[in-house]
Order: sequence, then structure tokens, then C-alpha cells
Amino acid sequence: MEVVYPTCCGVDVHKKFLVATIVTSDQFTPQYQKKRFSTFNNSILQFKKWLLDNHCRDVCMESTGKYWVPVFNLLEDSINVTIANPKWVRAVKGNKDDTKDSKWIGDLFRLGLVPGSFIPCKAIRILREYTRYRFKLASCKSSEKNRFQNAFTVCNVALDAVVSDMFGKSASSITNYLVSSDPDSFDPQLCVSLLKSSLKKKADEVLESIEGYQMTPEQQYRARLIRSHLEFVENSINHLDTMLNTLVAPYENAIQLLCTIPGVDRTSAITIISEIGTDMTHFTSSKRLCCWAGLTPGNNESAGKKKSVRITRAGVYLKPALVQVAHAAVKAKDNPYYRIKYERIAKRRGKKRAIIAIARMILTAIYHMLSTGEVFNPCDLYQVDMTVELRDKQKEKALKRAVSLLISQGIVQASDILDSTLKPA
Repeated sequence: MEVVYPTCCGVDVHKKFLVATIVTSDQFTPQYQKKRFSTFNNSILQFKKWLLDNHCRDVCMESTGKYWVPVFNLLEDSINVTIANPKWVRAVKGNKDDTKDSKWIGDLFRLGLVPGSFIPCKAIRILREYTRYRFKLASCKSSEKNRFQNAFTVCNVALDAVVSDMFGKSASSITNYLVSSDPDSFDPQLCVSLLKSSLKKKADEVLESIEGYQMTPEQQYRARLIRSHLEFVENSINHLDTMLNTLVAPYENAIQLLCTIPGVDRTSAITIISEIGTDMTHFTSSKRLCCWAGLTPGNNESAGKKKSVRITRAGVYLKPALVQVAHAAVKAKDNPYYRIKYERIAKRRGKKRAIIAIARMILTAIYHMLSTGEVFNPCDLYQVDMTVELRDKQKEKALKRAVSLLISQGIVQASDILDSTLKPA
């Protein structure tokens, strides 16, 4: 096999130390230099000096948790660092240790057998930290909302069966009253006075869902704790959004560009940019990007039999965002482009596969838009744009084909068709 990197280094990274092996291929038999370093900054800088002294500027290491990040931060300015997925550099069980692992990584990388993972620039990595933290806070917010609603359900309060939003103005006023007052002194008139706008028409149903509720002081205290934590999470999300608006200032043009896609809003555009960046040269094609995001079917065939073709588990943060965008795109009223494609695929493959297909189409469009700088304008838009005039033309064409088929089969005569068209409706 051809040697791609004559001098390279394989690194096995752990929490407290790393083991590095420099592989030199000047002769027919590769030469190895092995050394162990701590993961403290001074030791990592010594490791960097050791690499430069041995004229090694290509390093490959396994992406073990977050332990590779400190090493990458100190090496990326002067050394080409390749971060490898563990499945590409996994050694055989029963014959491995830290030193052998680093040697095995170096041997594979020397022959170009290790595909590198996409690592964006530092500005995008920082933006990614904020968007992923916002995703976690949004999930926490949803959990706290469900927990708050369940706190009333177990106390015989069926308010959620009457109101559409338990966190609207009227419902919030009622829940505040319930968690701060004694159940024995429940005042129906006061409860009705808290209702606003259209909910006043359901006053009888609201009272029926609350009367006879059983809420102890301990349960009221728990509900207040949940509500305070929910408010704290909401405030944290607001502070994060303020900081995100500052961080995405250099990428405003890309955000506005992505917002031209049906279903993509500003929050979704920021999430997508934080995951893939704005430089599409890191991906050789749109297919490679979709594969990296975990939106392409798997290829698992053996002995002529196809096994599971499920999508992979990659794209833990990007894939849910694209699926959410796909759901919004197929419901968009101003642009039916993706809705029509979704309906066609759903008839053949089902709704879930159709949504994944739409998400993949959107990511493909994002790749080309960020590569060329053009707004969303698909080349097959004229084929999908089902206007009234186009539908009438298609209907007329279908009727002509049906008439021609009936005449050619001898089922009807041309004169019969002519007579039927001349008769008044």
C-alpha cells in the first residue's frame, strides 16, 4: 500500500496522560519513537516541541470523549491534527494496550486508512457550545413544564383538559391562586374573575375541573419550586439568546441566506451554522455532508441479502434540527415545494421516511447555497409549482389521453365523445 504520510504520529489520549508514537517511513521498515506525556498544558507543549523537533507535522488521534480537545487546541496552529472516529482505529481485542493503540493508529494513518472527522474553526466551535447548551436548556424547559402540569394532575386538578395552554395568562393566574391558597377556602367567584378573553365562556368547565381538588401544603411547595426553576431556565435561555446574537454577527449573511428556505427560521439557521459552519470545502460533496449528518440510508448487504438500511446515529444535534425544519417546511403555506415532495414520498415509503428524505433535501440545498451564495431557488421548482393554471392544463391533458385510450381500445366511438361534448350541461 502507498505511504501517504512518511512521518506521522499516532496518539492515544486519556484523561490524565497521552501516549504518542512517531512513525518514520524513510526506509522499507518503518521506525517508531514512543513517548508518554501528561495532559497538562506544559506537558502538551513539550509534546508539541517533540513533534516539531522530529519534523512531524501530521498527527492522528482518537476522539475520546472531550479529552482530545485540550490537545487539539494547543496543536492546531502549527500541526495538522486529524481526529478519527473510534470505529476506524479500534484495535483487536485481547492484543491492545496504550502503547500498541498509539502504534496501531500511527500505522493506519501512515497508509491513509483513517478518514478524519470534521472539526470546524474555533469561532464555530464556541458558537456550537452555546447552541448545544441552549438545546439542553430547551429540553429542560419542556421537562419542567410537564412536571408542573403533572403536579396538578395528581392533586385532582384537570385544568389542562379545559385550557389549551397551561402556561397562558388565565391558566397561570389560576395555578398561582391554587398553589398559594388553602384548598378549604377555595373561592369560585375569585377563580372566575381570573379568566380572560375567550376563556370566560368556559367558566363553568374551569370550575368543574378544579372544584374538589386535593393539594397539601407540601404539594403546593413542590409546585412553587418547579415554577421557580422553570422561570430560571427561561431567563437563562433569554440570556443565551442575547449572547448568541453577538456571536453570530459575522454570519448574518449566511443566516439570512438560509432563512430563504421554507421552514427555516433564525434559530434553526443559527443551529445549522453552528454544526456545519459556512465553509463547505471541508465536505467533498453534498452526499458526504448528508452522510456525516446521519441522514443517508445505511448499506448493509451480505451474500446477496440486504439487511438493515436504517439511518445512522450520527448528527445528534444537527439531525433533530433538520427534522424539525422538515416538519415546518411541509406545513408551509406560502411555498408548497417540500409539501408536494413529502406527499409523493409518503405514499410510497411512509411518513417517517418521507420526513427524513425532506430533511436530506434541505441539507443538500443548504450545502449548495452556502457554496454558491445563491438564495433558495431549486431547479425543479417549475415541475412542483402546482398552480391552478398548471393543474387545469394537467387535467385537460389527462382527459385527452383517457379519451385517446378509450377510442384506441374500441370501448367508445369518436362520434359518441363528440356528441357528449356538444350536449348542454
